[in-house]
Amino acid sequence: MVHRMKSVCLVAVASVVTLAGFATAEEPGTNIPLKRVVMFSSGVAFYERNGDVEGNATVDLRFNTRDINDLLKSMVLQDEGGGKISTVSYGSKDPITRTLRTFTIDLTLSPTLADLLGQIRGEKVELDSPKMSGIIIGIEKRKKPAGMNETVEVEYLNLLTDDGLRSVPLDGVGKIKLANPKLDAELRQALLVLALGKSVDKKSVTLSFTGAGKRPVKVGYIQESPIWKTSYRLVLSDAKPLLQGWAIVENTTEEDWDNVNLTLVSGRPISFVMDLYQPMYIDRPVVQQELYASLRPRTYDQDLDASENEFRKAAIVIKPASGSPGGPPAKKAMEQLAKQESGLQRNRAVDEKAAAGRYLEGEAKARFDPGAVESVAQAADIGEMFQYRIATPVKLGRQKSAMLPIVNDSVEGEKVSIYNPAVHAKHPLNGLKLTNSTDLHLMQGPITVFDDGAYAGDAQIQDLPPKSERLVSYAMDLDTEVAPTMTGEPEQLLAVRLYRGNLHLTRKYGRVQTYIIKNSGKKTKKVLIEYPLDNQWTLLEPKEPTEKTRDLYRLAVTAEPGKPATLTIKEQRTANEQLGLSNLDDGTIQFYISAKVVSDKVKAALAEVIKRKAAHGQLIAKRGELERQVQIIFDEQNRIRQNMAQLPKDSDLFRRYVTKFNEQEDKIDLLREQIKSAIAHETADWDALNKFLVELDLA
Repeated sequence: MVHRMKSVCLVAVASVVTLAGFATAEEPGTNIPLKRVVMFSSGVAFYERNGDVEGNATVDLRFNTRDINDLLKSMVLQDEGGGKISTVSYGSKDPITRTLRTFTIDLTLSPTLADLLGQIRGEKVELDSPKMSGIIIGIEKRKKPAGMNETVEVEYLNLLTDDGLRSVPLDGVGKIKLANPKLDAELRQALLVLALGKSVDKKSVTLSFTGAGKRPVKVGYIQESPIWKTSYRLVLSDAKPLLQGWAIVENTTEEDWDNVNLTLVSGRPISFVMDLYQPMYIDRPVVQQELYASLRPRTYDQDLDASENEFRKAAIVIKPASGSPGGPPAKKAMEQLAKQESGLQRNRAVDEKAAAGRYLEGEAKARFDPGAVESVAQAADIGEMFQYRIATPVKLGRQKSAMLPIVNDSVEGEKVSIYNPAVHAKHPLNGLKLTNSTDLHLMQGPITVFDDGAYAGDAQIQDLPPKSERLVSYAMDLDTEVAPTMTGEPEQLLAVRLYRGNLHLTRKYGRVQTYIIKNSGKKTKKVLIEYPLDNQWTLLEPKEPTEKTRDLYRLAVTAEPGKPATLTIKEQRTANEQLGLSNLDDGTIQFYISAKVVSDKVKAALAEVIKRKAAHGQLIAKRGELERQVQIIFDEQNRIRQNMAQLPKDSDLFRRYVTKFNEQEDKIDLLREQIKSAIAHETADWDALNKFLVELDLA
């Protein structure tokens, strides 16, 4: 029994081997080696494969699942020998179990032989031992004695043969062959999917080329890649500085680079990832079918009074409607048929036009030959980007990195000391004004500086195009000391203007920054002072800075050994201020009247403002006096009420209080009228003052 089961297992393994051999013989794979890599500083790289194919060929490539989206977005294929590109097929993103379930024979749960045969009930199979063929009815399990008191379960294959029903124990079957070739092919294809899908992180991409003879083809695509980096060495001496630059590249692919042409491109090309690998569906509305109520059938009695001919005429003649709301049923039916026929004609016309369009489209596609389209553009440069072409083909193993020399030239440079109090309050930094005198665009990166054969420090530069200058600093200049002092100048009133009730002032402010530089070294030094640039301030002295950046002025000072050097920076700014005249006190207005820069017209207007405000103040005081008198009476009346509450109403003093109370009420009424008149006068005067102020326009 054990020997028989091993035989069945060996047959199954042989089927997989046969399947793999079958696939290779049907579509022989061709290898296209990697020949060119272009690495970008934006996190991607372009890979180009060149090779030859012969006849109808397929090329199998393996990619990480995360790279499939870049592949679908960027892959370019060229058949340079007159052939055609058929298809590019790749594994689905869905789990392999979902793919396996699409086959007739489901291999997702590692089925046994009995499970497989149970899935193909009704199919014809051929057995080698015992020799027979038949249609599978099903799998039956029976118990058989095994020893004294034990039984085992044996699976039987039930078949319908030409001789009738047969039941064969599976452990006695040597070989089973599927008689249905389509089913046999599906089983082999499912096994192939199972074999290729073992690595969930890898997907197979198959390129199909059709054509005749041996011919060259190209395949190019973008993949995620580490950015390439640069580092520099700067050697300073009495001669010109020597700049040596290296590019750092990494091969993170799973393929060795063997004599690959490498190009390094820098810049900021836009690069993004779009999920083209994930199947996408859109929601569609569900439209319910309209349901109509069925009509009940009617029965009609025969017209016994009409003759037979008249009866026949009534059956075939349709009379026109005579103003009835709806025509006879027969007429409506004919009209409906006519509409349907018209609609069918229109649909046929539309279908014919659509078919013609599809035909023309197919003809156009058939005539279009991508190889016949010649681009009018010629490569001259790469726009805003720059590139380094490595002259010697590169050999670099997978998951390895390398340093490649990209520049080794003398450059222009001048030693300077750079002082910025935000970096160090006392000492400047040793630096170099570096000029890129090479023809290469130097990419940003660190610089290790050597001076007179010794390590001097580290620096860093940003991207440096040819013929451009940059400052690099690499150490503190302990031989040079800078002492800055800041003094302010008194503000000056430049102009005064009256406009629409406001006093418009223009003032000037000044400040002076002085730097005292002491050089304790033995050589004369050029010191660059970095001074913050403020757009509100205008530089007066010196008239022009040595350099100007987005945020800084740089001003050069020559410092002789042992002698202090001085740099004076003068700046000024003007500021405009607006004050409401109605809110200013007399003292402030009098200050501007006495200012020398104020014109006589403005002074006269300001004096008139003081006069009018004083008059308006008198009106306010008069109204206040009247309100004070009313308040005095109110206080007196409160005292009288308290006293009256303690007296008998028929007493003389009570009557006297009543008389006085009446006299006070008359006086209150008079005062209220006077207050009302004073408020009106005050309001009119205030309006007149505001009108006067608004109409002012003097400078």
